[in-house]
Amino acid sequence: MNRIDKTFKDNKNILNVYLTAGYPNLNDTVEIVQELAKNGVDMVEIGMPFSDPLADGPTIQNSSQIAIKNGITLAIIFNQIQEIRKTVNIPIILMGYYNQILQFGSDAFFEKSKAVGVDGFIIPDLSLDIYEKEHQQKVEELELDMIFLITPQTSDQRIKLIDSKSSGFLYVVSSFAITGSKSSIHQSQIDYFKRINNLKLNNPKLIGFGISDKKTFDTACIHAEGAIIGSAFIKALQQSKNIKQTVKEFINSVKSGESSVTSTDNS
Repeated sequence: MNRIDKTFKDNKNILNVYLTAGYPNLNDTVEIVQELAKNGVDMVEIGMPFSDPLADGPTIQNSSQIAIKNGITLAIIFNQIQEIRKTVNIPIILMGYYNQILQFGSDAFFEKSKAVGVDGFIIPDLSLDIYEKEHQQKVEELELDMIFLITPQTSDQRIKLIDSKSSGFLYVVSSFAITGSKSSIHQSQIDYFKRINNLKLNNPKLIGFGISDKKTFDTACIHAEGAIIGSAFIKALQQSKNIKQTVKEFINSVKSGESSVTSTDNS
């Protein structure tokens, strides 16, 4: 059983936190993931900065631009993950875009990912057809997971097809929007979550987009196995003067609601 499957088997209310590799500073990635794991995050999604992201809102786009200016590359990201794996055992998912995989060389990318300890991938612009024809065999041979996204506009038939090609979990986009564009969950979204649950899909589900605090996280956990937080965490890092403190306070605010990132991290 791989790390992602074991995480869903052993835990409820899964918290998956997104971070941008190389942000705020080039070498912060390792410490951020270590602190997330220490503070009870169940899995992490490491963004591979890209110059033309399709699904990312301004907060994550800005973090990617800064990381690129910092000098982040896929080679550095792989080295960082290798270092992370010396102390961290929670699942690591790489999130990025198909062109990055092609530029690296697809087989080399998947093989290197496996070698350093990556568990799965979220590639929003990778089509099911191309994945099935060109990459599924390699990904499955390496026992890695490919996680696909569904949206409120995705038909039931299409959702079932995506579910059949996905492994690890399904990424349930809460609204037809870019990341960071909403900070609450409305009745129409809840109706959509219920529609998905009625389909009796094979994969567990994590809800992303618009999850930013305890209220939205708890709501997501009612309708799925957990949730993904991205933009809200990147915003916390933007003003951080102490990564360890920022991570602890942010995760505590999501899980318990007792506190949020305070002015001690700001200046």
